[in-house]
Amino acid sequence: MGRVVQRVVAVLLHPARDEALEKAAAFIRAMHGKGGFSFLVFEPDLVRVRERVPEAAVGPIGGRPAEIAVVFGGDGTMLRAAEWAMPLGVPLLGVNLGHVGFLAEMELSDLDELPTAIAKRRYLVERRLALRVEVFDAAGAIVWRSEAVNEVSMEKLTREKMLSVLVSVDDRPLSRWGCDGVLVSTPTGSTAYGFSAGGPVIWPDVQALLVVPLAAHALFNRPMVLSPSSKVCLEITEDALSTGILWCDGRRSHELARGERVVVTAHPDHVLIARLGEQPFTTRLVKKFALPVNGWRRQRSDA
Repeated sequence: MGRVVQRVVAVLLHPARDEALEKAAAFIRAMHGKGGFSFLVFEPDLVRVRERVPEAAVGPIGGRPAEIAVVFGGDGTMLRAAEWAMPLGVPLLGVNLGHVGFLAEMELSDLDELPTAIAKRRYLVERRLALRVEVFDAAGAIVWRSEAVNEVSMEKLTREKMLSVLVSVDDRPLSRWGCDGVLVSTPTGSTAYGFSAGGPVIWPDVQALLVVPLAAHALFNRPMVLSPSSKVCLEITEDALSTGILWCDGRRSHELARGERVVVTAHPDHVLIARLGEQPFTTRLVKKFALPVNGWRRQRSDA
């Protein structure tokens, strides 16, 4: 008799929210009841998940692949999960336990249908552009690299001094800004830091890069939408009074030394986002920001 091959589902959760553990355990229990599934979790969660669902086969995620990852948390948990999922090509389906939740889109009210949908593979997968970030020293050697799902930001280290940043696109100097920093974002990240910095909202299926200066003291300080094949270079100028720090998705950082330059391009891997149904981004945007589709005037008159 042949060996039964189990399907593997990753269940990734917020490290500090009891609700995430409770919902994740209920999901694993329901999937285990269908038979033929094993589960992967972040290693720090292994003991507590096994305690909640001792009957299920639960192992540490390591570098092992899965057919899908169900993420219980907010967008921050999704960004953490993407670090593992991107190189393996694993789609992420986010259950929103946070606030706005543009990456983690599924609401708790829809959770009952999730086990059957995963078992029957009834979900859609979107391919989202991500960023490759490389830092070169003065000799041209790579000293640091990272990926970013939302954005990479170069920011000043000291509050009292502006950064002096030269921005180049496709090896052509574009502008030098005295600023608090410069942001390079994906369309997915345009509703995150880029939105707060005054950048445009870009529909997530658009293939583009977004450059946003942060509080630039300049006449030309507008956000710019670039081709996905563009190469963006950020350099702190030689006469700058301070250096900066680089942040990728607010999770990974590198303190920049003088003479280092940052090169940002589209990543060869995509972020795969799964969802149970087709919901236009316009609908999600209206819902997440509670946009008054009937107009502000009517909203005030109804109050």
